[in-house]
Amino acid sequence: MRPSHALLLLCLSALALADDSAYEFGGHTKFRLVGQSFPGDSLFHDLVGSDALDAEGDLRLNFSASRDGWSTNADYQLFAQYGDGVELAREVASLDSLSADRFPDDQRRLFDLTHVLNEGGKSAMLHRLDRLSVTYTSEKAVARFGRQALSWGNGLFYAPMDLVNPFDPAAIDTEFKAGDDMLYLQYLRDSGDDVQGAAVFRRDPLSGDVDSDQATVALKYHGFLGENEYDILGAESYGDTVLGVGGVRSIGGAVVRGDVVITDTSSDTYVQVVANLSYSWTWAGRNVSGAVEYYFNGFGQHGKRYDPLSLASNRDLIARLARAELFTLGRNYLAGSVMIEMSPLWTLTPTLLANVNDPSALLQLVTQYSLSDNTTFLGSLNVPLGSNGTEFGGIDAGVAGRYLSSGVGVFAQFAWYF
Repeated sequence: MRPSHALLLLCLSALALADDSAYEFGGHTKFRLVGQSFPGDSLFHDLVGSDALDAEGDLRLNFSASRDGWSTNADYQLFAQYGDGVELAREVASLDSLSADRFPDDQRRLFDLTHVLNEGGKSAMLHRLDRLSVTYTSEKAVARFGRQALSWGNGLFYAPMDLVNPFDPAAIDTEFKAGDDMLYLQYLRDSGDDVQGAAVFRRDPLSGDVDSDQATVALKYHGFLGENEYDILGAESYGDTVLGVGGVRSIGGAVVRGDVVITDTSSDTYVQVVANLSYSWTWAGRNVSGAVEYYFNGFGQHGKRYDPLSLASNRDLIARLARAELFTLGRNYLAGSVMIEMSPLWTLTPTLLANVNDPSALLQLVTQYSLSDNTTFLGSLNVPLGSNGTEFGGIDAGVAGRYLSSGVGVFAQFAWYF
């Protein structure tokens, strides 16, 4: 029996015990258009031309049932894409070792819950179970096994303490975080403090065998000191020791957050630091909330050395880029955003992600509009800023006169919830 079948039977068994279970069923459909332009000296221009346009569809069905402290979750996802981006992703994957997988797959995960229905030419279609878990909850404890999502840390844009599937800071739709196969435990103390533990099981992508060197085992303590909060993290992830400390404090109506994470690998010890401040106010009769964040990436390249030869020597960075644990090449970053409530149904959010050392940046103008009680529009205009050779302007592609650069991009998504 395949491991995925065994886990599915486990969830079905939990449902069979619940004759009078409480059931919930819902989901969404999303349709999006993604357009991207490429300058003439971009390697991507050589592959697909001056621009790429893709149509994407996403169906998600969410199911849960619970009874007497037991619950089960099963979220099904069907994803389809047609356009130039499918071919480009395939070409880039064969050329660029820094790129994470374009489409979700279960090559590293414990359970194989993803199946590609079609991939060829300009089209791709797959379906998968993004959540499939069984949970027991008591008055003070939670135990959950299966595919689930985990989010830790106090970063708003960059999240070094988030060890499992962190969001790309440039991601536009962050409604659902990709799930992973793990055992999750939580215990709530009488003081309000809690202890969380997670063991993420993974396979070696080459052999396909479950490998402890690919796993993440972590323990995090979340506590309170008066009105302040703090986190203490200890973990072993992909064979590396990870220690972290973070906190949250309110100062004069603003909220200050931060994390310090130390990672000890076989080759070196690296430090990551994130610190941010968020504040809300009223301007011209509109509700406004803003945030600014500094991020230090100890894994990043010194100076502006992003050429293939220099990057190849930084194996710890490349491994984390390929696993989609990190999304930055440099060391010092500033990020900021301002969300303006233009009306009760419409928000506008300009965001800037900047590499301080280049300098280069990505400017995003994100808008969201509620079309009805169950339909929304989400759009973004993405503008990279920087000269050739910089991170956001386009790094050296390793081909004379060519860069891994992109021009202005657009994102438009309609979502219907049920």
